[in-house]
Amino acid sequence: MTDKILVLTTAASEEEARKIGRALVERLLAACVNIIPRAGTIYRWEGEIEEAQEWLLLVKTTGSAFERVRDAIVELHSYDVPECIGFPIAMGSLAYLSWIGESVK
Repeated sequence: MTDKILVLTTAASEEEARKIGRALVERLLAACVNIIPRAGTIYRWEGEIEEAQEWLLLVKTTGSAFERVRDAIVELHSYDVPECIGFPIAMGSLAYLSWIGESVK
């Protein structure tokens, strides 16, 4: 087990996804953010079933930075309740995991 995590969030547009991703990397909260375009999403909001196209962000960071990543996502996001869930990275290339740790302050 490592102290590195993968955080998932979504954005309503490519522009918003890039804004969030760039801010996380610039603020040294993430080593890398992948943006996957146009993920089809079906969800329940305020009692209604909704469908949307979203941009999925895969944020590589550390467990100790999670709360700051979460707070930045909430600050930068247009949604009232943005997705922000983290998963531990159990295994990975030692060099890559080290790079994540060196990139996040």
